[in-house]
Amino acid sequence: MTQNVDELFDTGLERYKAGESIETLIPTFQEVCNRTKKNSSAFTCLAWLYLLNDQAGLALSTAQRAVKLNPQDPQARVNLAVAMLDCGKKGVRQHIEIAGQIMMVADEMKDEIVQNIEDGLTRKPDWKSMARVKAWLLE
Repeated sequence: MTQNVDELFDTGLERYKAGESIETLIPTFQEVCNRTKKNSSAFTCLAWLYLLNDQAGLALSTAQRAVKLNPQDPQARVNLAVAMLDCGKKGVRQHIEIAGQIMMVADEMKDEIVQNIEDGLTRKPDWKSMARVKAWLLE
C-alpha cells in the first residue's frame, strides 16, 4: 500500500531524527515535493537535506521554492541564506534580516531554528556557511 503524502513526510522526519543517512532520505522528500507542489515544509526539508549532502545548487533552487511558498518561514530563509553562501550568491543579508525578525517575535520558531542549526553543525561540523549564519542570527 502506498503511503499518503502526510504519512510519508512524517515518516521521513522520524527517520531523519533517528539518524538515517541523508542519501536515503532525499528520495523520500523528493517524492513528497513531487506529490505536493505547494508544501513549503517539504521543500524546506528537502533543501536542508541537499545542504547537508553538499548539493548547494539543488538546495538553492529548492530553498527558493520554499521561501516563495511561505515567505514567513524562518527555516526556509536560513536554508536559502546558507545555500546562497555555499553557491557564492549575493543578497544573503535580506534573508538573514527577515529570519531574525520572525525569530524575535516567535520564540518557538527561534528555538526550532537554534536546534536545527546545532543539528546541522553536529552532522556537518566544518560547515562554514552555517557557522556564519549562526553568528549573524544568534550572536
